[in-house]
Order: sequence, then C-alpha cells, then structure tokens
Amino acid sequence: MTIAVIIPVLNEARWIDQTLAYTATLGFDEVIIVDGGSADETCVIVDSYVGRSSTAAPMRLLTAPRGRARQLNAGAAGTQCEVLLFLHADTRLPAYARQAISTALADTTCVGGRFDVRFDSPRRIARLIGHMMNLRSRWSGIATGDQALFVRRNIFEQIGRFAEIPLMEDIEFSRRLKRAGRLVPLPDQVVTAFRRWEQNGPLRTILLMWTLRFLYWIGISPYRLQHFYSIVR
Repeated sequence: MTIAVIIPVLNEARWIDQTLAYTATLGFDEVIIVDGGSADETCVIVDSYVGRSSTAAPMRLLTAPRGRARQLNAGAAGTQCEVLLFLHADTRLPAYARQAISTALADTTCVGGRFDVRFDSPRRIARLIGHMMNLRSRWSGIATGDQALFVRRNIFEQIGRFAEIPLMEDIEFSRRLKRAGRLVPLPDQVVTAFRRWEQNGPLRTILLMWTLRFLYWIGISPYRLQHFYSIVR
C-alpha cells in the first residue's frame, strides 16, 4: 500500500529542516507539506527539499488557508496515496513507522491508528505527561495530533475528512474514525517537542487542555473555546 505523510506548517523554521531530513529516510511514498501562511523561513527550507534527487520520498509544498484542519484536508486532497499519515512539524516518527503502519493495516478490519508519544525533554514531568496521554488514548480510543494519526484514504473520505474548526479537530476526527472501525494504538513511540508545555508551564498547560476538552465534551463550540487557547493553528 502507498502511504503519504502530510505535515501542516506555520512558522516552523526551527523544526521543519530536521523533520524533513529524517522523514525522507523512512521509505514513505510521498511527503506533503502544507503551509498556512508562514512569515518566517519555513517555505524556503521546504523548497530546498522539494525536487531533490537525493531525497528518497518525493516532497511537495502546498498552501492552504491558515488552520490545521484546513491544511490537513488540503494535503489529503493533494495525494492519491492509499494511506494518510498526519504528522506535526516538531514530531519525529519511529524508524520503522512505515512497517508498523503496513502491518496494522494488513488487518482489513483496521481503519487506522496512532502511535504512542514521548516528549523530547528529560524532565520527569514530561515522561509522566507522555505516559498519561498514552494511557488516556488507549482507554478512550481517542487520539490527538501529537500521536501521528494514520487512516485509510477511503475511510478518511467516507467519514467526511477533518471538520474545519479552529481547534479540537483531532479529537473530533478520531471520535468519528473510531465509529468507522477498529483503531490500532501502536506501541512504537513518536518523539515530539515539549515546547508548548515548557512555554506555558506543564501544570498550567495540563489544566488548560483538560478544561478545554471538558468544555468541548459538554458541547461548548470550538469557536468560543479558541478565545481561551493561545496556540490556535
């Protein structure tokens, strides 16, 4: 099966170079970067990879209106690959990610899945947060974008793609995906940046995220919740 990696970016010059350099070595069929209007050197860095003969996976840069859901949908529309893997710009996949996905989707009852997550910080609080995120995801069947969601393309289209809301698009999407069939929680770990937690403080960020998710769960609109969230993409 063919697998495309889709990476939404917005002012990710600090991270995108190392992410693309590493992802290009993993044997995927295509890597699509979707820019939402970066004002830094992100697009210049991505352009330096596009068309490189030394890059194992063909790379393309697309543009879309700002918003992670819009960018993810644009990336999905820009490829014909059979499987879509959604990756954050500051996240590193495990070395055998393609093999793990192919093995999981060899079971025709599986519609998609996600990876476990680990933060790039040595702090105990970072390890604890990652552990709790993985436990929560296994218990609820709900995944977040940090965990590198993957899905069969036909299922992605069938359930209506990502809802183009300002936040919680990953939660909303994985809820619908769970109803479409079996999701596989892969134990292989992606490594993601601890920057958001460091910037705002781990405890404050935990409180903010759980408050937002609770309010979303009881029916508060994401358009109202975005006013309480300072990192809306």
